Amino acid sequence: MRTRCVFCGGKVAKKRVMFAYDEAEKHLLIENVPAEVCEQCGEKTYSPDVTDKILEYAKNDVKPSRTIQVPVYKFAS
Repeated sequence: MRTRCVFCGGKVAKKRVMFAYDEAEKHLLIENVPAEVCEQCGEKTYSPDVTDKILEYAKNDVKPSRTIQVPVYKFAS
């Protein structure tokens, strides 16, 4: 485990986080992901094994645990 953030030098702690990915029409939420999180800047880093599992989910090789509906708003200027 790293003890310092590679970006800001802050202390990191092991936590479970929500991983969110959003690009074009591809939306992915993964709950309870193990990560090292900087207590200063909030940067999250993932182990190679965790990253491989996230990629597996992203390729749709795994059936989702559940599906949710999310309201979408258009920002009016």
